[in-house]
Amino acid sequence: MTRIFLSPPDVGEEERSLLLDAFDSNWIAPLGPHVDAFERELAEFGGVADAAALSSGTAALHLAFMLLGVGPGDEVLVPTLTFVATANAALYVGARPVFVDVDPTTWCLDPSLLLDELTERADRGRLPVAVLPVDIYGQCADYDAILEVCGRFDVPVIEEAAEAVGARYQGQRSGSFGVMAVYSFNGNKVMTTSGGGALLSDRSDVIERARYLSAQAREPAPHYEHVVTGFNYRMSNLLAAVGRGQLRGLDAKIRRRRNIKQRYRDALGELPGVDFMPDATYGEPTNWLTVMTLDPAVALASPEDVRLRLEAVDIEARPAWKPMHMQPLFAEAPVRGGQIAEHIFARGLCLPSGSSLRDDEQDRVIAVAREALGSHL
Repeated sequence: MTRIFLSPPDVGEEERSLLLDAFDSNWIAPLGPHVDAFERELAEFGGVADAAALSSGTAALHLAFMLLGVGPGDEVLVPTLTFVATANAALYVGARPVFVDVDPTTWCLDPSLLLDELTERADRGRLPVAVLPVDIYGQCADYDAILEVCGRFDVPVIEEAAEAVGARYQGQRSGSFGVMAVYSFNGNKVMTTSGGGALLSDRSDVIERARYLSAQAREPAPHYEHVVTGFNYRMSNLLAAVGRGQLRGLDAKIRRRRNIKQRYRDALGELPGVDFMPDATYGEPTNWLTVMTLDPAVALASPEDVRLRLEAVDIEARPAWKPMHMQPLFAEAPVRGGQIAEHIFARGLCLPSGSSLRDDEQDRVIAVAREALGSHL
């Protein structure tokens, strides 16, 4: 039996055809017609004015902070339940991340704690330069509440939608909230360009500046002229061609991941102590990863027990994100709350969720998980 991965790439003939088109046209060097087309299609998909195709979601985060003018001595608010890239981007510009706990009903940034943090900081005259909500595991944060709170204090919002390309909030696509938004097309995401990401905004001038900075900030001159520090962050024409194919099939991939999550719920949800990441009432998640939670007072195995049983038969699973305030890198960083994120980390296990996962492969995962949890099919 072949190994079952957590979230492998799901590519097909559409991507192959577009990739070969780019190859046969000899647009191998960075940039080209597929990059231009991909950017237009991403902006239309996200419902925004413009998008810049970049080398990674992390590059998009870095540029977003730079474009907001975040710098040394500044602070940005970040949910503590996230991947490290979200917080690392603040370090890239010399700023300090300040962590805020998540809402137990959504696992996204808690708007009430955000209000508490901003109110206290306003009283001290120490407001953050930005707030960076994360659409965790493909579920949008509560943007009506978050934008209202941040609007009271005139603090800009950057939407971190790296895990949520294609998700919706109140019917509106992810990537369209805040002054800028970030997508990721890493190899394990719902849609992939192998490696890549994008920065989206309703402000075309901001995106044009991102393109400039991401292409080594080269000035319009016949020679190489540079006034400010730039970066090698642009996406290649080959990868953009793959992305265009992925975007065309994205809705089907999301439907498949939704079905996978429901099959796990149906097969495992009645076992003692088993539950799953909640679906927020306000949106439609991508279900990038299905996260099972185990109540230690009731469940017959721990998440690590189940993970090891799966690994023993060549099935990949992963603990839920370890909160940033628990990471040695951020041991000195301020945090408001944190108990909910710690609870999720202690109880959560991500199960294989890729849209290419076959039913018989998922049946293997379910059978091993049920056995580990003291039940049999």
